[in-house]
Amino acid sequence: MRKKISIGLLMLVLIVQVLQPTKNVAEGISVNDISNVYAVPVEIKNILDAKCYDCHSHNTRYPWYIHIQPIGWWMASHIKEAKGHLNFSEFKNYDSKKAAHKLKEITEEVTHGSMPLKSYVWLHADAKLTDKEKKILTEWIRSLDVAESEQD
Repeated sequence: MRKKISIGLLMLVLIVQVLQPTKNVAEGISVNDISNVYAVPVEIKNILDAKCYDCHSHNTRYPWYIHIQPIGWWMASHIKEAKGHLNFSEFKNYDSKKAAHKLKEITEEVTHGSMPLKSYVWLHADAKLTDKEKKILTEWIRSLDVAESEQD
C-alpha cells in the first residue's frame, strides 16, 4: 500500500511540473514605459532594470528554479501583484495624479527600505539598493516637476 501511495505522489509531483505559469517577458521596451514619459538618465535606467523591473515591468529575468512547481506559480503570483501596484512598462497609461502618487510611493518605499522586498533580496542579493542608489533614485524623482507639483 505504501508503495502505491509513494508512486501516486511521485506521479502527481511530475504532472504538476508540466503545468508552468505564463512568463512575464515582452519584446523590448513597452511604448508605455516610464522612459517614454520622463527623461530617464542612464544611471536611473540601470537601477530600475537591475532592482525593480523583474517584478514591476513586463520584463522579468527568471532564475532556473522558476520551473519547479509550486515555486513558479508563487513567483507568477508575486509578479502579478507587484505589477498591480506599480508597472513601469505601463507608466504612460497612468493619469498625471496617479503617476505623481506612484512616484511619491517609490520614494517612500525606497527610503523606508520596504522595496525591494526582503524575501526577494534574500534570493537576489544584487537587487538590494545601496544608500547611494537610494539617494540617486529619490533625488531624480524629486527633480521631476510633475512629481513635485502633484505631491504637495
